[in-house]
Amino acid sequence: MPRSKLFESWTWNRALPAPFDSLPNAARTDVHSKYNNMTGTPRATIHSMTIAAILAYMDIDTSITPGATGNGAIGTQGNNLTMAEYHSRIGEIHVVVFNKTTGKFIAGCYSSPSASPTVYTVKDGKNTGTALFFALMTEALDDDEFKEYYNKLAACRSAGYPDIDEAAKYAAVLCDNVYRRCELASTIPAGISLTIPSTGNIGQLTPLNMQNGVYNPTSTLFGAFQILSPGIVPAKFTPLLRHEDFVGSYATSNRNFTPLEKELIPQLPDWYIIPPEVVSICKHTKLTTSTAQPMRNYMLRGDAGTGKTEGAKAIAAGLGLPYLFYTCSANSEIFDFLGQMLPDTGNSTDSPMSSYPTFEDIQMDPPSAYYKLTGIYDENILEAQVYDKLLEVIKAEAQHEASSESQGQRFRYVDTPLVRAIRNGYVIEIQEPTVIANPGVLVGLNSLLDRCASITLPTGETIQRHPDTVVVVTTNSNYAGCRDMNQSIISRMNLVMDIDTPDVDVMAKRVMGLTGCTDQTAVMSMADAIKEIAEHCRETMITDGSCGVRELISWVQSYMVCGSILEAAKYTVLSSVSSDAENRAEILSTCLAQKFAA
Repeated sequence: MPRSKLFESWTWNRALPAPFDSLPNAARTDVHSKYNNMTGTPRATIHSMTIAAILAYMDIDTSITPGATGNGAIGTQGNNLTMAEYHSRIGEIHVVVFNKTTGKFIAGCYSSPSASPTVYTVKDGKNTGTALFFALMTEALDDDEFKEYYNKLAACRSAGYPDIDEAAKYAAVLCDNVYRRCELASTIPAGISLTIPSTGNIGQLTPLNMQNGVYNPTSTLFGAFQILSPGIVPAKFTPLLRHEDFVGSYATSNRNFTPLEKELIPQLPDWYIIPPEVVSICKHTKLTTSTAQPMRNYMLRGDAGTGKTEGAKAIAAGLGLPYLFYTCSANSEIFDFLGQMLPDTGNSTDSPMSSYPTFEDIQMDPPSAYYKLTGIYDENILEAQVYDKLLEVIKAEAQHEASSESQGQRFRYVDTPLVRAIRNGYVIEIQEPTVIANPGVLVGLNSLLDRCASITLPTGETIQRHPDTVVVVTTNSNYAGCRDMNQSIISRMNLVMDIDTPDVDVMAKRVMGLTGCTDQTAVMSMADAIKEIAEHCRETMITDGSCGVRELISWVQSYMVCGSILEAAKYTVLSSVSSDAENRAEILSTCLAQKFAA
């Protein structure tokens, strides 16, 4: 059985293109490639897709035919990437990018240069793979044998194929050369390593990368590109913001925090690379502070392990605010967000005085102290008025406690992290709201997210949202058990940012800093494998597990203990990616075994 989907059995049964369509047999025993290792009588067969790609390349090869005006184009970007546009027989333009280092393709099918791309799938009845062979032509021509027979076939073509049998011999050797070099890639120096998903679904060109010129060929070899734009590739943005230049730089007010509050302000670890999304949120928060409607509600959405929670903490660090979080569950109800009245057993060590502003708080910031007592933020309030209000509140609570004691069981109200953040102007992260069984629960918080910014607690108290309060909703997408977010919540988010899995180099740096592993080569390879596995799971609809940064961290840590990358992967990555044994076996064979065989 062939190792590559490009040479599955159905591909050998395809009709040959002209002028070879008149041949009685595509197989020959009188010629073969020097790489043919068949026992007995070697055989070389003209492969329809391979020879079609070769002929299409000749149509634009000006070294063979000066002034060639065939359809299609081929170019390069650096030493690793080949870009190609192949014009199919059904009128589509197939755009392909081939990475020589990884052996991976990304592609898209365009009905016209202005159309949106569709998925390129190597499958009988779908796409034949000719465009992929077309993109491999520069690799194929690096071999002396292939180049020799390519020139011989080109001469036959230029002469109008006077001897079709002779041309067929050259075509058979060329096809056999490519076939053997792909199938025996790991055993011969001239091998062409290919990595194609078992589903045949080639990774898709993303509109954002196309728009940003990520795939611009910096050198055009032959032809004229219609979809890709030859030219300079924009430099990739890599966040290099220093922690000292970020932490506290986006504060929205001059506040004095208590020692306890200062402990809640996150400290960024040295290994953490500040994402641009975090910087953008901090900028929006600060620069809109003086407007009629400051931006304070944000959503970070993405796969597990992409750093959403670390991002929420980083936002708090950039704003210089204390950070709290609330984790949702399937059974979460509105009262779980707002607090509850609980029986007072008398064993609590909490003092009612702990909820009151201190005398220092009143002296340093009377408006905030008054807000803590009343829920009303009054910039003109005087110290004396705050003291009077403090005495009034203490007296009222003392009377309430006395009344409760006389009636038997006492109850006390307990603030949730959300309520604490709303009262005091902190950053509150609401984690995984999409797991809540009743999607209407969060609707009960709409008033907090609106301009009125108030809500009534179970005690009957109405609290006003502190102007510094920042709400960050973090949620996974497209995971089992996740439900659609209520649209009324989404509409109240000032920014909704989709967090992608970090690039391999960023992921490796994070993990090396976190684990202390110094084997950069191994970690980079493992990070690349994690992205490949995640891509494979998306393509094959494996959704009962997870594969991201968390799995990479565990994998690297296990590798540091046992010394074997494959052994470490068994109980970290593979065990997490799926509960199905067949899925794990497929991922092991396609994404891990060959890559880490040594």
